[in-house]
Amino acid sequence: MEQKSKAAVCREIGKPVVVEEILVEAPRRGELMIKLSTCGVCHSDLSATNIPFPPPVVLGHEGAGVVVAVGEGVSDYAVGDHVVSSFISMCDKCRYCQTGRPQLCDQAARAAAPLPDGTVRTRDLAGNPLSVFSGCGVMAEYATLHADNVVKIDQQMPLDRAALIGCGGVGLSAIQGCHIAGARMIVAVDTSDAKLEMARQFGAAHTLNSRNEENPAKALLKLTGGADFAFECEGSGEVVALAYGVLGKGGTAVVVGVTNPKDTTSIRTASLTFGEKTLTGSYFGWARPRQDFPRLIGLYRAGRLKLDELITRTYSIDEAPQAFEDMQAGCNARGVIFF
Repeated sequence: MEQKSKAAVCREIGKPVVVEEILVEAPRRGELMIKLSTCGVCHSDLSATNIPFPPPVVLGHEGAGVVVAVGEGVSDYAVGDHVVSSFISMCDKCRYCQTGRPQLCDQAARAAAPLPDGTVRTRDLAGNPLSVFSGCGVMAEYATLHADNVVKIDQQMPLDRAALIGCGGVGLSAIQGCHIAGARMIVAVDTSDAKLEMARQFGAAHTLNSRNEENPAKALLKLTGGADFAFECEGSGEVVALAYGVLGKGGTAVVVGVTNPKDTTSIRTASLTFGEKTLTGSYFGWARPRQDFPRLIGLYRAGRLKLDELITRTYSIDEAPQAFEDMQAGCNARGVIFF
C-alpha cells in the first residue's frame, strides 16, 4: 500500500525547506505506517537544514497520528491505534535499553537518517530515495516508521497535544518540569522579553533578560545565591558556561540544547572538585518514552502539564516554510502543523 504524501523536505543544506509530494512505501517487517494528524515544528528540524545531515531529507520527529498499516511481525500495534513518534529508536535489547536508558540505545545512532535496517521507505516522484530525520520523517501526511520509533497512547488524548509530548517547547517544558517537581525558585533567562513573559505563565517566578545585563552570571548569582540546578536549552557552548557559572556548591548544570559539533565550553576544572559541581548532558530528557510518555499524558489530563498553552500557532503542511521562518524569528512557543 504505497501512499502519495505531501511532506516538508530539506533539499539543500542552508536553504529553506520545500513542500513536495513524495511516495511512502508500505511497511516491511517490524514497521508500521502512520497517517499523521499533527507534527510539531522544532529547532532540531531546523538544525537538520544547517548541518551536514544527508539531504534530501524528510523533516519532522514530533508526530502524532493513527496507524493505518502494520508490517509482518508487529504484534504490539494494530490498525487504528493512536501513536506518537519517538526520535529515539529503542531496540529493548542493548545494554542501555536493558538498564533503563533507552535514549542511549545503540540502534538509535544507526537510525538517524534511515530506518534501523539502513534503508528508507520514502522516495520523491522521480524515484530517488529520501532520508528521514531521526528515523521518523513525520512532517508529512503519511510516514512509515519502525515500531521501535513509536509509542502507543490513550485514544482520548488530543493528537495535537500528543505531538508535543515528545519534546515540544524545550525551555518552557524544562520550566514546567521544575514547577511540577516543586522547585522553590525558578528563574528564566532569555534575550527576548516576549519569551520571558511566556516563561512566567509556565511557572518562572523570576526572569532575566541577559541582553540588559553587563554580567548575567553575576546578576543570577546575586538573585539566587547559587543555583542548585541550571538547564541550558539553547544549544550554545557560551550558554553552557553561563549555566555552569551560576551554580552554587553541589549544583548541577544540565545541557539539553544541541550545539554545533565544533562548539566548545570552557570551565574552571578545579571547581568540579572544590565545589562538587556537576556538568552533565540530558538526551531526550533522560526519558524512557514507553513509560514516561503515558505519565506525561496523565499530568496533562490532570491539569498539571500545560500543552494547550505551548501551541501558539498552527499551520497547514503547505505553510511549513512559513512555520520555519516564524520559528527562526522567535514568534512561537511551538508551532504545530495540522494535516
